[in-house]
Amino acid sequence: MNSVCRKIVSTNSIRHLRFMSQLGDLGSGAGKGGGGGGSIREAGGAFGKTEAAREEEFFYKKQKEQLKQLKSHLHDEISFHEEQIKRHQEAIARHKEGVKKIQETEK
Repeated sequence: MNSVCRKIVSTNSIRHLRFMSQLGDLGSGAGKGGGGGGSIREAGGAFGKTEAAREEEFFYKKQKEQLKQLKSHLHDEISFHEEQIKRHQEAIARHKEGVKKIQETEK
């Protein structure tokens, strides 16, 4: 697994764990789980909800950027392998032509 894939997997895992560990509305204050993720979020209220929304937006944008990078990387990989296929097909054609010439000289 390449580094771009690993980053996306780890970010998704962290995000999933954050959601699973929350026992209430985001930003509504410290929950039964033993902590809320910072003094503003623990206090709850409008500031806590705003900070929770900003945090969610940050992770959403981060994940979107990582997916964009992964897509670009995969397009580059596809182009590379298509070029390699083309080169191998040209080499196969050259070798077949060489075999054909040898067979003609043997007759």
